[in-house]
Amino acid sequence: MVYVAEDLKAVVEQAFTKLRGLDVVTLSHRPRPDRWTIKEVIGHLIDSCANNHQRFIRAQFTTELAFPRYEQNQWVNAQHYDQVEWADLLELWRRYNLHLAHVISHISPAALNTRCVVGDYPPMTLQILVEDYVVHLKHHLSKIDERLSD
Repeated sequence: MVYVAEDLKAVVEQAFTKLRGLDVVTLSHRPRPDRWTIKEVIGHLIDSCANNHQRFIRAQFTTELAFPRYEQNQWVNAQHYDQVEWADLLELWRRYNLHLAHVISHISPAALNTRCVVGDYPPMTLQILVEDYVVHLKHHLSKIDERLSD
């Protein structure tokens, strides 16, 4: 899983460099009432990191992991990410992902086939769960890029 960890680190560092200079107006702009601000998207990605951190560790010590679904809107709303200083929020996102890359790089190969069931989603292996984490992160970062280029 070292290749996934290295990819995650590279994506995070590149995005961090691009995002750290954004202004308050850009960060707090809500494109529609039902859409997140950029600060909330980064908050969502912190939540994703936290949930997946638990999954990646716990799956290494069992034959099957059953984990609750992540209720993303409730998590984002409860944490009021728009009220957090941008530098602090972005640094938390960066540091947590760098730690998660460290965790990923040390997952035992024997654990990669652990069956993981998250909420009502179809079962998948730990390896697929880890790979999907980075795909999910890249998806949200590309959506931020689209906003910035509009």
